[in-house]
Amino acid sequence: MIIRTRLAVLACWPLLVVFSAFAGQALTSAGETGSAAVPKLPHAGPQDVGMDAACLRQIDQLVAEGLQAGNMPGCVVAVGRHGKIVLLRAYGHKQIEPTRVPMTTDTVFDLASLTKPIATATSVMMLEERQAIALDDPVARYLPEFAANGKQQITVFHLLTHQGGLIPDNSLDDYADGPQEAWQRIFALKPKAPPGSTFIYSDVGYLVLGELVQRVSGKDLGEFTREHLFQPLGMTETGYLPDEPLRRRAAPTEQRDGRWMQGEVHDPRAYRLGGIAGHAGLFSTATDLAVYARMMLGGGQYGGVRVLSQRAVAEMTKAYPVSSGLRGLGWDVKTGYSSNRGKSFSSRAFGHGGFTGTVLWIDPELDLFVIFLSNRLHPDGRGAVNALAGRIATIAADAIDRPVLTGIDVLRRDGFRPLQGRRVGLITNHTAVDRDGTGTARLLHEAAGVTLVALFSPEHGLEGKLDVPRIADARHGESGLPVYSLYGATRTPTAEMLRDLDTLVFDIQDIGARFYTYVSTMGNAMRAAAEHEIRFVVLDRPNPIGGREVAGPVLDAGRESFVAFHRLPIRHGMTVGELAELFKAELDLKLDLQVVRMEGWRRDDFYDAAGLLWINPSPNMRSLTQALLYPGIGLLETTNLSVGRGTDTPFEVFGAPWLDGVRLARQLNRCGLAGVRFVPIAFTPRSSKFAEERCGGVNVIVTERNRFRPVRTGLEIARQLHALYPDTWNIQAYDRLLGSRQTLRAIAEEKTVAEIESGYDAGLRDFLERRRKVLLYQ
Repeated sequence: MIIRTRLAVLACWPLLVVFSAFAGQALTSAGETGSAAVPKLPHAGPQDVGMDAACLRQIDQLVAEGLQAGNMPGCVVAVGRHGKIVLLRAYGHKQIEPTRVPMTTDTVFDLASLTKPIATATSVMMLEERQAIALDDPVARYLPEFAANGKQQITVFHLLTHQGGLIPDNSLDDYADGPQEAWQRIFALKPKAPPGSTFIYSDVGYLVLGELVQRVSGKDLGEFTREHLFQPLGMTETGYLPDEPLRRRAAPTEQRDGRWMQGEVHDPRAYRLGGIAGHAGLFSTATDLAVYARMMLGGGQYGGVRVLSQRAVAEMTKAYPVSSGLRGLGWDVKTGYSSNRGKSFSSRAFGHGGFTGTVLWIDPELDLFVIFLSNRLHPDGRGAVNALAGRIATIAADAIDRPVLTGIDVLRRDGFRPLQGRRVGLITNHTAVDRDGTGTARLLHEAAGVTLVALFSPEHGLEGKLDVPRIADARHGESGLPVYSLYGATRTPTAEMLRDLDTLVFDIQDIGARFYTYVSTMGNAMRAAAEHEIRFVVLDRPNPIGGREVAGPVLDAGRESFVAFHRLPIRHGMTVGELAELFKAELDLKLDLQVVRMEGWRRDDFYDAAGLLWINPSPNMRSLTQALLYPGIGLLETTNLSVGRGTDTPFEVFGAPWLDGVRLARQLNRCGLAGVRFVPIAFTPRSSKFAEERCGGVNVIVTERNRFRPVRTGLEIARQLHALYPDTWNIQAYDRLLGSRQTLRAIAEEKTVAEIESGYDAGLRDFLERRRKVLLYQ
């Protein structure tokens, strides 16, 4: 909750007098600058702001498909970054009845619910920062009538975040006798839920906020926003009740009383209140909204004019937890209403949509805004654009050329702040390097204010070259520091190892499969850190096979081991930082955990999209393709099959001396698995299982990476092996890494892969809910 204290003397003044000082200041500021002197955003090429023009051109095809599907008659799309518009384009028609009129980029649109954040919430924040109101005050302090029927505890903050417990809309009949009677009926409404308990998207709440602005400032929302927001910013095409020239440029929606609503508010409640309301009624153009978006990205100022403080913008756009997700003050952040949100946006993005087919999203981390304006309701009240707008926003975010900064990159850039004055032990290996290729061990050893005391190595050792069952302690050649092996006499840091430390840092590249042991090393070290009250810092790195796809059965309860540290599915779709958050929460670790997050990483991305150097994480993990195959092919490793260790292509091939590759490849290709083909081969491992023995086998070739599902493929391979070699292939050993007796039984019973997947679907859905609570990236 936000607490704001007001000067005691102000509490004694009439509210209108309190605000009058602010009104004079705002008008003086606008007068000095002059709205005509505030320019619109300049235009630039995508390459000038670090965006890919070819990627942005995909928007044309998406919109064309939307027009063909009848989602809207036309639209205007604007994309801006770094204070410049890089795309402003009109598509289709702004009117198709009674005659066709082409869409133009200067078309005026009924913004519908975009009114809520742009006009109403912004106005409330203006009043709040001048101490004319406080967000934690009951609304009834300013509107005494609102207290009726149990609403006396509802605060301004509750209404801004749709947590007032009010109904979404009251009956249109409540407006039949004019605005004065309508307000009496609005104030008499009863809440549906206790304030602060439930997110209920409510037009009523924003109607009340609009009235609050008028009561406190002495000006209706139209006059207030014109004088203190739109005129100072030079947004001359934005406001309520557009004049005749703007109405002629407006996109019509539907008919009302036999006439087309063109420049006339579509929302029936706003219309019956005279066209000015807190929930709807605002009109604007794409270029004006670009100015507003740039003002928000500029921390409350644009063109030399400040309309909000940086603090007010930060509080307005912060993510506040509500019962169904995250909301800002007036803004959506991530809820069920976020289908128009770009999937590649950062966690700091905020936006909103409007019923008429309007969308605005702003991402401060990317310094990006996306505007989608349509009149989807024309001519017959149909049309749907939220999904389209979300896809356009995703393309805009994807068009940004943004290097991924791993945890060590961010830590180095920020001066190693979390480690200042600390005595550090680093759990690491050769994969821990920054974008320049400098090792984390060296960076921490040389960092001012950081004392690196010891190193800890996982399976395969500090250099990642050992493929042996036990690794001894050693000494680091470059620094002379001790290197304690966590894959030798112990797999957990001991009290003696931790004696001189107050912080453990983990920086190792994971692969994204449950049975890859580096996260087990992290989990064991987290337990030791909690026991010894040592801070634990994770320098996060990408999940190389992406963070969206989750697949396979969740580990059976009670079967945790070093190859299965926690109850995860085979492909968990999480970073090591997210896994650390999950371990802390679900293992109830009393631990000072700090995750240094990456910047620029997106869940949909494979490792190659990050622009980071690929370093083999282990001796037999030699490419991104092998990492992608590993969750499916790696399952076979504990059975009597070779998975290509001792060859140049581990995990891309599998086989055995007794296996007929031609027969198995034929069967697998008949299964129609997406994104993969199977080629029969013969190979001879130089080492490991079946060393120097000729093996019949299969080469697994990924043909379409985005369609390929490694766990599903692995399960189909297991089905076919059991069907073709029921007495030869050791199916019982398959369960060691599979970790699900139910799934093993389904394979043995020759069920289809679809039936096998349905058997563990409930557990997977439960994991997705567990995972959702700790995800750090969009």
